[in-house]
Amino acid sequence: MPATPDLSHPTTILAFDFGLKRIGVAVGQDITASASPLGVIANRNDGVDHERLGALIREWQPTRLVVGMPSHADGSPSDMQTAVEAFIEELGCYELPIASVDERYTSIEAERVLKEARAAGTRGRISKDMVDSAAAVFIAERYLAGS
Repeated sequence: MPATPDLSHPTTILAFDFGLKRIGVAVGQDITASASPLGVIANRNDGVDHERLGALIREWQPTRLVVGMPSHADGSPSDMQTAVEAFIEELGCYELPIASVDERYTSIEAERVLKEARAAGTRGRISKDMVDSAAAVFIAERYLAGS
């Protein structure tokens, strides 16, 4: 049985599913160990949209940032790991604790859940933004389940 969260010090996290074009974002909290999608932040040739990222941090006031760390099915580092580590380093400017969690299969799981919702008639067209943000939800929930 999971430990009861310390309600006197609730934890709010912003979780990120890093991509070279978009970064999926979700907000989670430890009281229910659940998360909700917040959309995506642009990640273009000129870098991460820090204006949008800073706005999300000011709005949600997280106590920690969580980044999905990509790896291959066997657990070995993926080609994206260097880019993700650079993103984590950039996040240091926000002066918040940063954690990383294994993000294997989060995008696949996110797409599956969204397709099931569409088949059930509860969701319309599925965009890449929706998949990236839903993947961030899984990253947040993995972190919250392990903390």
